[in-house]
Amino acid sequence: MENETGLDQVDADVGNIFEKLDAWIDGFFRLLPNIGLALVVLVLFWILGRIVGGLIRRSAKNRDRGNLGDVGGSLVRWTITIIGVMLAVTIVAPSVTPADLFASLGIGSVAIGFAFKDILQNMLAGILILLRQPFEVGDQIVSGGHEGTVEKIETRATLIKTYDGRRVVIPNADIYTDAVVVNTAFEKRRSQYDIMIGCNDDWDEARRIMEETCASVKGVLSDPAPETIPWDMAMDGNTIRLRWWTAPERADVVHIYGRVIQQVYQALDKAGIDMPYPTRVVLFHDQTDEHDGDRSRQREGWPAKPGGNPEPRRIADALRERRDAS
Repeated sequence: MENETGLDQVDADVGNIFEKLDAWIDGFFRLLPNIGLALVVLVLFWILGRIVGGLIRRSAKNRDRGNLGDVGGSLVRWTITIIGVMLAVTIVAPSVTPADLFASLGIGSVAIGFAFKDILQNMLAGILILLRQPFEVGDQIVSGGHEGTVEKIETRATLIKTYDGRRVVIPNADIYTDAVVVNTAFEKRRSQYDIMIGCNDDWDEARRIMEETCASVKGVLSDPAPETIPWDMAMDGNTIRLRWWTAPERADVVHIYGRVIQQVYQALDKAGIDMPYPTRVVLFHDQTDEHDGDRSRQREGWPAKPGGNPEPRRIADALRERRDAS
């Protein structure tokens, strides 16, 4: 019907609304047993996931693989929980089959994979690192220009503590695809230092002093024993390379390195072994010899200028003239 303004009037069918609500309420009460059963199944699967995850954690911890146990336990727990959710949905809505849920899960996984590609890539790399174990918590590594002690290996990143007390978070994908130096992978680590001696000094005597002194330094391992290798003959002297082995930890390597250099230097100096420094001779062209100023006769071989050469001018005379002028 039309009102006075000419607009159609919409009649609300109140009875139809109440019929819909009554149908929904009846449907809810009919589904109450299924909903209750679905909640029981969901709780059981959640408890089962926590139990299985805890067992995996404890088993891995007993094998000194605590980080792997944390990651594996979490993955298993969530997998069991998701299966419980899927079963609960099929109980509440019998028309939904497990095949439909798996098909929906597959499509959703593709979308999630594109949206969270970097996160999933780091997670997969973290799992592979924990499984293959190229390094462990407590190892000292170098990765991506960062060096420090591994604090924790998570599913997304590896945390290291640098030697100056900072924390670096490195994505697992970067660690897995890039080169990593594990300084503490083995029980021993070699250090070396090149020492130059005088050209006329005895090679054998210098090497004996260096090896004996290095072996006496606290922290230097006796097996393998320190060794020296004649390494170079240069204009300033002869170079001998000294090598020794220590424990691989950074603190041991650095402190023993300093003690070896100091004590070897003192021993060579006490024995009269020369440790030369580069020497350079600088000649001033107006102070070369008695022919100063006569460029045609100077040993540097400068050509004479047309019209005669300038008068000799010494530095001392130039300084005196400047002082008198001021």
